[in-house]
Amino acid sequence: MKFSVLTYNIHRAIGVDRSFRPQRVIEILAHHDADLVLLQEVDDGVPRSRRMDLARELAEKLDYPYRAVGHNVRLRRGRYGNATLSRYPIVRERNIDLTIGSKKRRGSQHTTLSVEKRAGHPHRVDVFNLHLGLSARERQQQVGLLASSREFAALAHNSACIVGGDFNDWRSLLRAFFVDVLDFDCATESLTKRGRTPIRTYPSFSPRGPLDRLYFRGPLKRLSARRCRLRASKVASDHLPVVAEFDLH
Repeated sequence: MKFSVLTYNIHRAIGVDRSFRPQRVIEILAHHDADLVLLQEVDDGVPRSRRMDLARELAEKLDYPYRAVGHNVRLRRGRYGNATLSRYPIVRERNIDLTIGSKKRRGSQHTTLSVEKRAGHPHRVDVFNLHLGLSARERQQQVGLLASSREFAALAHNSACIVGGDFNDWRSLLRAFFVDVLDFDCATESLTKRGRTPIRTYPSFSPRGPLDRLYFRGPLKRLSARRCRLRASKVASDHLPVVAEFDLH
């Protein structure tokens, strides 16, 4: 069974032109029409985004029947965090606190999806939608917290699992931990003459940093991966979305 996954830091739907225009994000997501969408920096009730519940707005406009939101940061008015939109039922959701000390609050939203049925039993995929910190040491500690969390540690090693989001990992320092220690593969890499090269997504108007990534393990095979090339995506956010297609077997 094939299904597609997109990860996108939407920057509260405020573009590099400083305009709040959620319609641009909607058009970009509609173009890719992914089965599963992992979003970061999603506002809810914040004045800068017209007090809109962005997760609800995007889900309703794009006809995603299932959504889950993990609010990590509370402001004087409103809050924001990560949101997962899905074509498949979300049968469980949790929000894992990845905050390190007094640094900015960060989190990973864990959702369990019922993707298909085989012999009357749902085939489940566990998804972790995260947004990591700005310093390398902070990020290393955060992936350690994720790996030792009850939600992650309880997973069978051979079960279908995807970890995606904004890793802020400019130099791919976390790749070895996910690939060599946790036995994941990185979906958001392209094979070039120089070897495996991560897809660059930041800044959107001239991408140099491979900040947005998807890792996977279990009965999943990556079929393709690409970043968005729509003209609107260069201004809709400071990140570009990246989408991968998988075969669940």
